[in-house]
Amino acid sequence: MTIEAVTVYLGLGSNMGDRQQNLDRALELLSRRLRIEKFSSIYETDPLGDTDQSTFLNMACQAYTRLAPKDLFALAKGIESKLGRTGKSGAPRPIDIDILLYAQQVIETPELVIPHPKMAERAFVLVPLAEIAPGLVYPANGKTVKALLQDITEQQGVFKWENS
Repeated sequence: MTIEAVTVYLGLGSNMGDRQQNLDRALELLSRRLRIEKFSSIYETDPLGDTDQSTFLNMACQAYTRLAPKDLFALAKGIESKLGRTGKSGAPRPIDIDILLYAQQVIETPELVIPHPKMAERAFVLVPLAEIAPGLVYPANGKTVKALLQDITEQQGVFKWENS
């Protein structure tokens, strides 16, 4: 069965090692299987939850793929592993790759939830995503990314990174 190419949006983050190099390497590995169309500036962001860790560099990208959602998820997890990610969610990590949106599909399985369940409340996701796709509609509530960002009352420590 051939899957038609779909537009996907990914969020990338790093707070261990050479953070920019980790983002660059992740994009390079992703581009071997996806057609990267756009990527945002890089933003330095405060960690959420366990705040006793280094700040993150975060970005978003738009890509086209023929991979099914579960295969895209497997690709992202494989790249995270290759770049040294171990440990639980919320812990410091060299790379984190989240599938934010897969076309306009809503997917809920034990392993995978798309749209990313917390993206609508996280400035570190919405700021870079709004830079490349402000009119993109969030399928869970029909609001645009720009409107979701305006709904967040604070920018939660998200600043354009000057070294990018």
